[in-house]
Amino acid sequence: MKKVNLAVVGATGMVGRTFLKVLKERNFPIDNLYLMASKRSAGKTMEYDGKEYVVEELTEHSFDKPIDIALFSAGGSTSAKFAPIAAEHGVIVVDNSAQWRQDPKVPLVVPECNPEDISWNSGIIANPNCSTIQAVAVLKPLDDKYKIKRVVYSTYQAVSGAGVAGWNDLENGLKGEAPKKFPHPIAGNCLPHIDIFMDNGYTKEEMKMIWETRKILHHPELKVTATTVRVPVFNSHSESVNVEFENPVDIDEVKKILSEAPGVVVVDDPANDKYPLAIDATGTDQVYVGRIRRDESVENGINLWVVADNIRKGAATNAVQIALMLAEAMN
Repeated sequence: MKKVNLAVVGATGMVGRTFLKVLKERNFPIDNLYLMASKRSAGKTMEYDGKEYVVEELTEHSFDKPIDIALFSAGGSTSAKFAPIAAEHGVIVVDNSAQWRQDPKVPLVVPECNPEDISWNSGIIANPNCSTIQAVAVLKPLDDKYKIKRVVYSTYQAVSGAGVAGWNDLENGLKGEAPKKFPHPIAGNCLPHIDIFMDNGYTKEEMKMIWETRKILHHPELKVTATTVRVPVFNSHSESVNVEFENPVDIDEVKKILSEAPGVVVVDDPANDKYPLAIDATGTDQVYVGRIRRDESVENGINLWVVADNIRKGAATNAVQIALMLAEAMN
């Protein structure tokens, strides 16, 4: 595969560092690598593949040099300003913020679900929300078979989803210190509050899951509802997913479909206490599903328990998978 010039924007953050780890693991074909961050982090050195790189400050001129692909994880305001500048210079941006996800002109991609949407990008591709990514990886093959009618999400999201500050709140909270990131203590607690509250009473995180599920599955009118909860777990998100289908479902067939789905691992042996756990998902790139059972309150419904590493598959790995597909298309 032809080597490409790659930039990582937000390189010093939690996701940015994981970008570098996953790029190395996947032998990404890099010719020149550029690490970028805010003025505060500029000048730091970072190691990649045995070589030291100096982090440069992200400016309006950062993309004057030849760059093919840029992985962004630097927040929505940074992406709003700099992603269009990069795109104007011929760079294809894979953006991890929420800035472009609902833009109808920007593809929102999970490679296992809708890789075809990459082809109509105009220089920016959005990486979905971490909690959405793991859910749709499981929902897409079931939708193909049975046609989804309604989805109910209840999430149990790790503090790493709130970055280093969230991680520190749990770590320090276990020592009895007051929270700095969250509005209430997270240690020994569950917070039904992720992102800001909106006029309809939902949080923005909940609405992200609703909007993004519809866009990725190409079902603009799909009935979806969500309750998202921050829990005292350091890493990996867990989700209870209730799905109602248009067509009759067979549980054994559901398990077979999911066991054959790309990027999905079925862990479903309750008799032996085997089901997906956050602690087992951490450090991996797969989406794990278990507790697969019929919802006996409706005619064609099932319940699922879905777990994945929110920093890897929920952010960095998904973006690198997209970048690899772009690199292949550049050959």
